[in-house]
Amino acid sequence: MADKTYPAQQHVIKTFSKLVELLPAVEQNKPQIVFLAGEVTPFRNDTDREMPFRQESNFFYLSGCRVPGSYLLLAFQNGTSLANNPSSHLFIPKAELADIMWSVPPPSLEEAATTHDVTRVDHPAALPGAIQELVKAFPEALVHTLPTSRLFPIVPSQYTAAFLAGNVNITEDYLLTALHRARLTKDAAEIELIRHANQISSRAHEVVMRVLGQGVRGSIKRGKGAGTERPLLPGEWLIEKEAEAEALFVASCRREGAEHQAYLPIVAASTRASTLHYCCNDREFSWGPVKPDDHKNHNHLAHNYDRVLDPQVLLIDAGCEWKCYASDITRTMPVGNGGKFTPEARAIYELVLEMQQLSFEALKPGLHWDAVQFLCHRTLVRGFQRLGIFKTPSSPNSGSWNSEEAILASGISSAFFPHGVGHSLGMDVHDVPSASKPEKNDTIKRIELGHESFYTYLRLRLPLEEGMVVTVEPGIYFSPHLLAPVRDSRHIDQKVLERYEGVGGVRIEDVVLITKDGYENLTTVRSDTEWVEKVCSGEI
Repeated sequence: MADKTYPAQQHVIKTFSKLVELLPAVEQNKPQIVFLAGEVTPFRNDTDREMPFRQESNFFYLSGCRVPGSYLLLAFQNGTSLANNPSSHLFIPKAELADIMWSVPPPSLEEAATTHDVTRVDHPAALPGAIQELVKAFPEALVHTLPTSRLFPIVPSQYTAAFLAGNVNITEDYLLTALHRARLTKDAAEIELIRHANQISSRAHEVVMRVLGQGVRGSIKRGKGAGTERPLLPGEWLIEKEAEAEALFVASCRREGAEHQAYLPIVAASTRASTLHYCCNDREFSWGPVKPDDHKNHNHLAHNYDRVLDPQVLLIDAGCEWKCYASDITRTMPVGNGGKFTPEARAIYELVLEMQQLSFEALKPGLHWDAVQFLCHRTLVRGFQRLGIFKTPSSPNSGSWNSEEAILASGISSAFFPHGVGHSLGMDVHDVPSASKPEKNDTIKRIELGHESFYTYLRLRLPLEEGMVVTVEPGIYFSPHLLAPVRDSRHIDQKVLERYEGVGGVRIEDVVLITKDGYENLTTVRSDTEWVEKVCSGEI
């Protein structure tokens, strides 16, 4: 359920430090109390069927506890012993015989005390008394809770009533912001959890690629009666549908002990790769009739001998969690065409790789994330001009209005790269939104790079700091919906664009740690074109 090596007490101190910074000066030296409810086991609507339990992120950050139905009571005060050693009182449910019959019981108090970095562990029956003790000891205390919202576990009124009876002030105004600011940078223990999640997910991405390659080579053999007299065994599975690729990915993660996916996997084949959060994953790959003497796939992936896979991309954006910490990896791979990209898909893939590589080279503490976003748009514009999708001043019937700077200023590249280049990552895949993109943000007053549309969906708008973990995920998409408004643009050669629209979309995403001098890539599965093609074609 927990590991004493998880530094919950350090996180408590860090959070209280951020909390005090937010308070009015007259409140900063008063006792501060935090009260949190953990997540409970969810049930499907109007049934007694459990759904997967996952602890609320802020609760885990401060307790390291993944026991459903738990509570946490913290106390801190500047200038006292509580400043360096806050009180951390964890309450976990008592094991009841009726519950034990159906499910795994919570740990005993003695077990929990040895596995959680807290000062005391009790059952919830002791919580009202503990609240009364704190209120009596700190009559001027300010009590902090998370906002009353469906986004967070509900704090039962019987416990808030115990605080109100003690005449202390309860506020929702500061705690969430303090937690998000504390969680924005990661310590060594958190980085190792994120690293492990990314290693598992990296291997899962490679598993899918290698099974695709085995299918191309015809090395997946089905034994006697497979699919007729008996079910197919895992070693007999081909990947012919999005769902089959998803199943292999999730199974690979689960085999390595990952309990959850950090988000719904996105497994999009063909032109469906142009939908950013395509989570249906319910379509077959694109198929076409066999052409004369066309043996690119040797028919090994065909349902029958009348068709083969059309050349297409398969975009998989998926990552598991490890002990409440996320990964987030995207790989785009070739399907059909013997496991090789078409010339158009290869050109777009290598342009996205260039966008990512230039982003990597720029990363360092102090660099504003807006600058990375702008760099990707500039790289896209230059690449599209090389490919002929965007015109240049020397194009027929063109002029200075098709210069690189003019195209950037128009914002038209947002039709092809509409999202942000990345986001903060931690316990949540889109981590700490109020801290990574604060409503009041003095850091962007002097940042005026390119067109405003570049930053509409950018989830991180801060200078980078050492200890931040972020994704770097440029992409290029040919979405009919996004392209409709620019069909008549004077910047675009529509005939050239038509050749590339069938690619659908390409995204490449890695998770990186910002270090003192630059960055460390925590994602281990490769993305260079030659390696991806060799794996997906079964050559290696």
